[in-house]
Amino acid sequence: MALKIAVAGATGDLGVPIVHALLEAGYYVTALTRKGSSNTSKLPASSNLSIAEVDYSSVQSLESALRDHAVVVSTLTSTSVGSQNPLIDGAIAAGVTRFIPSEFGSDVINPQRNKLPVFEGKVKTHEYLKTAAAKNPGFTYTVVCNGSFLDWGLHGFIVNVPVHTATVYNGGDIPFSATNLETIGKAIVGVIQHLPETSNRPVYIQDAVVTQNSLIRYAKEKDGIEWEITHKSTEKMFADSLAQVAKGITDWSVMEPFVFSAVCGEGYGGDFSNLLDNELLGLKGLTDAEVRVLVESLL
Repeated sequence: MALKIAVAGATGDLGVPIVHALLEAGYYVTALTRKGSSNTSKLPASSNLSIAEVDYSSVQSLESALRDHAVVVSTLTSTSVGSQNPLIDGAIAAGVTRFIPSEFGSDVINPQRNKLPVFEGKVKTHEYLKTAAAKNPGFTYTVVCNGSFLDWGLHGFIVNVPVHTATVYNGGDIPFSATNLETIGKAIVGVIQHLPETSNRPVYIQDAVVTQNSLIRYAKEKDGIEWEITHKSTEKMFADSLAQVAKGITDWSVMEPFVFSAVCGEGYGGDFSNLLDNELLGLKGLTDAEVRVLVESLL
């Protein structure tokens, strides 16, 4: 009998492709949604998909929804990742054997990265999972590190291909790992298919190692249009944001620059091509030519 997988935040940018991948692999999927959510129309139509409204602050509500599920995948948004403890506790109480937290980013074992204020909630969640797994032998976790979202990031986070603009960090030649959303969905399937090998550890995946300048070059070589470029230093951004944090200002405009430190800053492990679990998880990655085609498809 196919395993039952619950996906928290199933209607988000990452949740939807993960749901698709799980259904295509033959799993039964429960999409966890907040009460009153109107985003379920984003989900695919499938007899193997069910929807459960939950209160993410209530362990009892989550335990009830997660009974008979083997795996929980959390894709809760960045503003919610620091409050995954009830979801973890509900999963343990329900007998879930594998929890995949809402990480999906940079290197979780890099100490320099882990000191960045923007990742405080994720670091605490990782530590909470370590403690929970130690106390509950039947409960395990996997943290997925995939670098930047490649296809999503080409619309503004990495560079903005459709409108030919970019904020370029530290000169633009810093290599970093990047992964398409669809590939992350396939990686989740790979983790579930290799539960013993992925137990209680991070897994590292990527479609490609890219630089901002290489992506911009692919676009310019295709259509010849000049780009509007703004140059920034992640070190200066770091210092400016840290000064704001010291004043108690922690809104996203202050926190986001720390993310770019993790991607393009020196010493944060943004390129983890030497750590990859692609082969274990059945991921092929992209060639430079295929990355070029992806960029050109957005022009």
